[in-house]
Amino acid sequence: MKVLLIDAYDSFVHIIDQYLRTLGADTEVVRSRTRSPEELAAARPDAVVLGPGPGHPADSGHVELVHRFAGRVPLLGVCLGHQAIALAYGGRVDVADELMHGRTSTVRHDGAGIYRGLGNSLEATRYHSLVVAEPLPEELLVTAVAADHGYVMGLRHRSLAVEGVQFHPESIMTTAGLTLLENFLSTAGSPTPGGAAAHEDAGLTGARPR
Repeated sequence: MKVLLIDAYDSFVHIIDQYLRTLGADTEVVRSRTRSPEELAAARPDAVVLGPGPGHPADSGHVELVHRFAGRVPLLGVCLGHQAIALAYGGRVDVADELMHGRTSTVRHDGAGIYRGLGNSLEATRYHSLVVAEPLPEELLVTAVAADHGYVMGLRHRSLAVEGVQFHPESIMTTAGLTLLENFLSTAGSPTPGGAAAHEDAGLTGARPR
């Protein structure tokens, strides 16, 4: 399965790449804004991951990719990519009350989608100063919140295979991050050699983004 991983100039993307390859994906890492959305679509990916990065999501090139790929292939946004999904559907991003740089928080989630099989909470590492503001656009659901501040830590489209996480699943301090990515890949029909647990122990339709 081919996964396009969009690098928004953040070193964490290489760990995400390693995780996805561990799970059996054939990844292609592409720097943001180095190819047009049409050129990326011509590569015919089976899934797209919008990676983390510095700055504001409106300036990252990620929003345009949400418009291009949502409803066509499964889409996952990590940190900056998560914020870009909210913007693509008309949401807002605000400055958080507190800078989160490498801090671990308890995240309460709905146990569905990418959180399937993960109970109702996990420990997650956060690197961000911006947060998706509530209320979300009607197309999106809040799927996870930080237990400490109540900030949105996850979102999901109501009818499309589009999810976002504010935290970093690739961090060694995030519990079950590999399983979370495995669950995402399963939406695109990825076979996962051995399953994520072993590694950790060692054409859609619907509303289009505005």
